[in-house]
Amino acid sequence: MSEHADTSGIQFGLFTVSDITQNPVTGETPSERQKIKDAITIAKHAEDVGLDVFAVGEHHNPPFWSSSPTTTLAAIAAQTERIILSTSTTLITTNDPVKIAEDFAMLQHISDGRTDLMLGRGNTGPVYPWFGKDIRQGLPLAIENYALLRKLWDEDVVDWEGKFRTPLQGFTSTPRPLDGVAPFVWHGSIRTPEIAEQAAYYGDGFFANNIFWPKEHYQRLIELYRQRYAHYGHGTPEQAIVGIGGQVFMRANSQDAVNEFRPYFDNAPVYGHGPSMEDFTEMTPLTVGSPQQVIDRYAAMRDTFGDYQRQLFLIDHAGLPLKVVLEQLDILGGEVVPALRKELAKNRPASVPDAPTHAARVKAVYGDGPAREARPGANRGDNLTVGSPYQDTPAPAGAAFGVGRKEA
Repeated sequence: MSEHADTSGIQFGLFTVSDITQNPVTGETPSERQKIKDAITIAKHAEDVGLDVFAVGEHHNPPFWSSSPTTTLAAIAAQTERIILSTSTTLITTNDPVKIAEDFAMLQHISDGRTDLMLGRGNTGPVYPWFGKDIRQGLPLAIENYALLRKLWDEDVVDWEGKFRTPLQGFTSTPRPLDGVAPFVWHGSIRTPEIAEQAAYYGDGFFANNIFWPKEHYQRLIELYRQRYAHYGHGTPEQAIVGIGGQVFMRANSQDAVNEFRPYFDNAPVYGHGPSMEDFTEMTPLTVGSPQQVIDRYAAMRDTFGDYQRQLFLIDHAGLPLKVVLEQLDILGGEVVPALRKELAKNRPASVPDAPTHAARVKAVYGDGPAREARPGANRGDNLTVGSPYQDTPAPAGAAFGVGRKEA
């Protein structure tokens, strides 16, 4: 078992929505190639300044570039050593669960365990017919596809039949999860209580990307998740694994930040030409000002949502040039995150779990014993008439959730 990331308590990081937006100040629109290369540069710099996580979204239409998140994350993995690589989100409704299982297990191996993922339904309705799905079946697809994904990771040989895809008989997803422990899963939602319920049922994390609506809406979703997490026997409500979003723009002088960011805000593809920047910052976590203003506002998030495990910031959208994004990263890593780590650690109950890491989850399964190293046997890989194609004893179903390893 190998992992470079040594994060605990709260993880801080970035997420990108992968938009390609005209710079409203210069009038320049970057190319797809430039934005893809910029994302890799940003992720590397995030590690350099001490952040814990870099996450990339999934879109299949202009003006977004991130149609293949695992490809991007693999490139970043090859050029980094510590930062956790995630998604924000992976579309559980329109991606084949078999392919998700394969891709993220592969990314686990490439990154030495620095991999988790956020599953969601996305915000682009037309993506359903693009991939042959019916948007009216969005929730049933999310439920069934995730049940299959879990089974593919937890069991070496899968027999399965559902409503939305062809059955599987004697199927093995390869490679097997690193160390026999599947990637940690966050279920992301901005509006759907059924997704909070799904996260609670499996004991997974719940990520409320609270960047668009007032906090009361997300409080209700997070509280539902916490209560149902406890209902299903995973721990107390306070022990549920919660992540939230954030959005900032900073300069040493707060008025300089406001003046510089305003044209980007006013022309942003999502909220541009809508509420004023002042109204939007009052209603949502968007904070435009000095580093201390950001520290004060995000240190108070615990009062709103309780103790939580992951804080991701959006800083590279709306046409902001790479130079400015890297400057924002310097402020975030140099001033804001160190202060937030200290503030959010104060009076944090010992019963509140640390943010999930691969190393900690492997230890929960195996203790101090050796982790699984999956080694295929010398057969055709055809499991229709034979047992497991692996020489070693596989981890039991549910091992990724802390179930003890069974002896052969």
